Amino acid sequence: QVQLVESGGGLVQAGGSLRLSCAASGRTFSSYVMGWFRQAPGKEREFVAAISRSGSSIFYADSVKGRFTISRDNAKNTVYLQMNSLKPEDTAVYYCAADQSIVAATTTRGYDYWGQGTQVTVSS
Repeated sequence: QVQLVESGGGLVQAGGSLRLSCAASGRTFSSYVMGWFRQAPGKEREFVAAISRSGSSIFYADSVKGRFTISRDNAKNTVYLQMNSLKPEDTAVYYCAADQSIVAATTTRGYDYWGQGTQVTVSS
């Protein structure tokens, strides 16, 4: 089992950048695929990015491709989401997720473990 704690959210102007971090407990972080999802008020939770156990396979939602970068440091038990060129429509609570499956999923059903979320607000 793994526990996830997100950090790095905040208020930023459009065009700005933020870096989210997700720290995982336990000594088997490298056995988990990791994902980032977000949920805006009144909307369903949606996929943002995912990364395989080794970091060799990465997936992005079309809406963030070219602006966001997911990465992981298995030695630090941490996954990151670098967000550049932020837009007001990126405003949401961002969640980190983990799963011990082989393939990094792009749906919420593909993850068993979730963090508590961190708020990202982009002002226009």
